[in-house]
Amino acid sequence: MNVTLLRAARTGGALRDILVAGGCVARIAEHIAPAPGWEVADLGGRPVLPGLWDHHVHFDQWITARQRLDLSAAASAAEAAALVAERLRTRPPEPGRPLVGYGFRDALWPDPPHRDLLDAAAPEAAHVPVVLLSGDLHCCWINSAAATRYGWAAHPTGILRESEKEAIAADVTDLPEALLDGWAVEAADAAAARGVVGVVELEAPWRLDAWTRRVRDGNRALRVVCGVWPELLEEAVERGLKTGDVIEGTGGLVEMGPFKVITDGSLNTRTAFCHDPYPGLDGGAQPRGMLLVPPEELVPLMERAWSAGLRPAVHAIGDRANTLALDAFERVGAQGAIEHAQLLDTADLARFAALGVVASVQPEHAMDDRDVADHHWAGRTGRAFAFRALLAAGARLALGSDAPVAPLDPWVTLAAAVDRGRDGREPWHPEQAIPVEAAIAASTRTGRASLAEGDAADLVVTGADPYTASGADLRTMPVEGTMLAGRWTWREGI
Repeated sequence: MNVTLLRAARTGGALRDILVAGGCVARIAEHIAPAPGWEVADLGGRPVLPGLWDHHVHFDQWITARQRLDLSAAASAAEAAALVAERLRTRPPEPGRPLVGYGFRDALWPDPPHRDLLDAAAPEAAHVPVVLLSGDLHCCWINSAAATRYGWAAHPTGILRESEKEAIAADVTDLPEALLDGWAVEAADAAAARGVVGVVELEAPWRLDAWTRRVRDGNRALRVVCGVWPELLEEAVERGLKTGDVIEGTGGLVEMGPFKVITDGSLNTRTAFCHDPYPGLDGGAQPRGMLLVPPEELVPLMERAWSAGLRPAVHAIGDRANTLALDAFERVGAQGAIEHAQLLDTADLARFAALGVVASVQPEHAMDDRDVADHHWAGRTGRAFAFRALLAAGARLALGSDAPVAPLDPWVTLAAAVDRGRDGREPWHPEQAIPVEAAIAASTRTGRASLAEGDAADLVVTGADPYTASGADLRTMPVEGTMLAGRWTWREGI
């Protein structure tokens, strides 16, 4: 049995020795005398925290986004088209494959995206399909070659939203498993280097078998909880899998996760379903956004999942969508999570705790979307990304990134939750910031910000004290060691 003694670790506000044995925190004391054969790591007062979790990721989209054209800095459609043209000239895709870009956010662009812009940007490459995915993954922008390839030749703009873009998004993510598995090793190691010990994988429709294979093939840097979407709900039920079940042969690293269902769209695409219309959309077909799964469909889905032992994880962003999701939880009598919970009716805040519904939120979205929210949710942003209000109402928070929408880096997430600022700007609605201890607790599996004897030996060693760090310093927090079940998955300087 591997035994590691972490000497002079700062935990719970004091210096302690931590004994790790059998994959667990066996003992925490002021002094523990080492025995022969133990590994001894002198931390010299470095802080030790529970290992960090990202409670909402789309891992395969994250690993593919790391390989794609980055459009996140584009401030206009013309700039994005110019980036596409440059990539087509310098690094065109393999013959037969589309050029895929990711990360554009057009809600405040001065010029609207249109397929004609992409066609004109690189006329010499007019035969290459171009597919650009938005930063929130709720729409895509295609050129004429892609429109022809995917059956949208008659589309007037080349901007496909919500269900229109699903087949295209699935195609560009449909890569050989061997290639994805190789990228997954690199991405999992990168996550471990930032102190991550586990993720809730909400990739559609279900990646349980893929992660089982990856772990058995040696990718053992993370714990992975795999959610299932409606398309494969019956398969999960037939296999008898319940939320929390550990998958055999994975050393405890892969578990069955929740049942994921998306009920509305997103803020950036103005498809999040709200009580009030979006500015400028009055009189349109969907002025308040899009309700993708109405209650008469949502409730039976949740009943089916809950009765089979699967906890629902319901995507709801707009305030009306959140009200309807909470109504569904109440009607079904289920416990689970609302994913995102970005805009909330004040009357709904206390319902999270009363119904046992976790608010699974992504704080960096508030930093990405603050200007968009100020415009499209004008007058309502005091109850947008309302983390402090949820805590005050007794709700349990679970923090995540929604990677690739935001970086799979828990310190970026923590900074956004604690500081509500970025890039030197004034904090946005600082009254909704939460204490660092609460943010750390919401980034762990135990819901605690400190280690306790008997815990799994999933921990992170930092190079600075997160309790005294500024928001900017939290974003770049040095991680000097990550341990998963008592073994180092990342180590630097220890």
